[in-house]
Formats: sequence, C-alpha cells, structure tokens
Amino acid sequence: MSQPIDPPAPWWQVMAIGRNPRTTLVRLAITLVLVFIGFRVSIQPILVQGISMQPTYKDGQRRFLNQLAYRFAPPQRGDVIGIREAGKQVLLLKRVIGLPGERFRIVQGTVLINGEPLEEPYLLPPTNGVRNPARWNVPEVRLEEGEHYVIGDNRSMRQDDHYFGIVARDRIVGRLMNP
Repeated sequence: MSQPIDPPAPWWQVMAIGRNPRTTLVRLAITLVLVFIGFRVSIQPILVQGISMQPTYKDGQRRFLNQLAYRFAPPQRGDVIGIREAGKQVLLLKRVIGLPGERFRIVQGTVLINGEPLEEPYLLPPTNGVRNPARWNVPEVRLEEGEHYVIGDNRSMRQDDHYFGIVARDRIVGRLMNP
C-alpha cells in the first residue's frame, strides 16, 4: 500500500518559513546570536551629556561609537571619539586635535599645532570677529607616542568648566558614527 502524499505547503509558508521549519528556526537563532555578538563587539551606544560638544552634538542626543574603527588605523585629527574614564562606566565624547609627536598649545583661544594655527570649521562661527570668546590659554606640550590631545567643540565655555587634555590611546573606545 502506498503512503498518502502530503499536500504541498502554501506558497506564502514556503516563502516565510521555508520547506523545513526546524532548519529555518535553527538558522534564525544562529543569525540572531551572531548579530547580537557582532553589535556588542563593534558598536557602543553613547548618550551626549552636557554642552561641551555644541554646536556639533546637542545634550541628550543618542549616538553610536564604532569600537573597531581604530583596530588597524590610529585616530586622526578631527575624529570625534569616546573616551573611557578610569574606573568609571562613563564615556566622554571629545574631538581629537593633537596627534602623537606634535607640539600643542592654545594661545588666546587659537589652537597651535607645531606653531601653526589649526583650522577648526566645527567651532561656532565668529561673533563680532572673535572666534573663541573664552580666550583660553594652554601652555605648550609635546605629545608622546600613544598620546592624543582631545577637547570639546564648545570653546565659549570657561576653561575650568571643560574637560580636555592628553589622553592615552588605550582609553579611546572608538570613533563616533555619523548619522
């Protein structure tokens, strides 16, 4: 006696689940695990807190860091990066403006790299001909290997209210992903 033949599955079921639902569910589970692990390893969410990166990034914005960005290449001038504070679960968002081996200083609000003014188009436009009303002054430092100088974009803040300075490469978590 012949066994009864099952009717073919409807086309929508074949398209959505496949001919073998068990195999499809195993593939889906493996894919979800790989995606979850991939995102945990490569992408870090960050919440912008405070006004130190204005006008580029506003307080309360949610962004993502690419944690793999510096695996094969060093941070570049102008990159916005996440920095892990020692012993804290806090990430600071700052812009790289000084690279290893460079001489860095700020004179009356103007950043000088190896004695030359740094062009910074991301800063607030000049007001009454003045680019940085706060007029910061930072003595010259020479950045060693593995050191970067970071600072926020909002230089109209008082210098004392702003976190900035030399950061070791091993504290840099990743580069901010642009929208």
